[in-house]
Amino acid sequence: MTALGKPNPLKTNPLKAAPAATAGDLEAIARLGEARARLKQEIAKVIIGQESIVDDLLTALFARGHCLMIGVPGLAKTLMVRTIARAIDLGFNRVQFTPDLMPSDITGTEIIEEDRESGGRRFRFVEGPVFANILLADEINRTPPKTQAALLQAMQELQVTVAGRTYELPRPFFVLATQNPIEQEGTYPLPEAQLDRFMFDIRIGYPKPEEELEIAKNTTSDVEVEVAKVLTGPEITALQQIVRKLPVSDHVALYAVNLARSTRPDDEIAPAVTREFVHWGAGTRATQNLVLGAKARAAIAGEYNVTCAHVRAVAPLVLRHRVIVNFHGEAEGMTPDKIVGELLKQVPEPRPEDYS
Repeated sequence: MTALGKPNPLKTNPLKAAPAATAGDLEAIARLGEARARLKQEIAKVIIGQESIVDDLLTALFARGHCLMIGVPGLAKTLMVRTIARAIDLGFNRVQFTPDLMPSDITGTEIIEEDRESGGRRFRFVEGPVFANILLADEINRTPPKTQAALLQAMQELQVTVAGRTYELPRPFFVLATQNPIEQEGTYPLPEAQLDRFMFDIRIGYPKPEEELEIAKNTTSDVEVEVAKVLTGPEITALQQIVRKLPVSDHVALYAVNLARSTRPDDEIAPAVTREFVHWGAGTRATQNLVLGAKARAAIAGEYNVTCAHVRAVAPLVLRHRVIVNFHGEAEGMTPDKIVGELLKQVPEPRPEDYS
């Protein structure tokens, strides 16, 4: 039986057993945990508080995922991303999304160039700001869907196509898009297809009173903080591969599957809260991101074993923007966060002994 009391398909068709950890694997994970600690130490020189947000961003980065960050202005979203880029020694570009922004303003464009020697003319491609390791798409919902869609291929395929030619983006590549939740006039909500491209939806709240006091004192003085380089681009790429290699036990993978399925109102294991208040649930990409996020969460903590607790830690980040509340749910004051919270209470963790 599954954790929800339904017949267990994995029992008749078991997954392959996870390979045993080698000394090299354990050493690599320990190295990643140390790198995360050094990164947080450097970031803390500039960013006061918001430790959980930094962990969420690093989790997505090492899992090769993109993030949507939602918070009111003035909470250091841009500074946080810029500081991470400085500490990791990565190329960083910021694009301020506006209603008149064109796709070529992001991807780049071809210009006519004259050859002084031959006198002939030729086209030359001028790279746009998307050709960076970290791209900050500031207030992404302020630009029309045509321009928003210019990021789709880059986020999914790590390449862009201009005038029939395809150009590879630098590795690693990480898109962080921000939205302002308090101003909706003159905005273009992201379509569900594009929201699904973001691994995490991160919500930023106000700092604690003691943190805000420290911010008020430290950021109003004439002191320049030096951020040391902790990792390089090739090292990040190598650590991302280590995260992918982490094994996941059958019961942990099934827990991720059950959480995603429980958001779908037509699924046989969907609980009452989903059937009553959800119009559309999370797709298979959510399941993949739950597993990848859990792997990265374990790895940045220097842990080799991925557990259901790691899946639970990333579940709100992965599911909140993939759960569409229906009209009845909106009338009852239900939000995706409330629904995900209920699912985390109601969906039990499968027992490891059922898969031994």
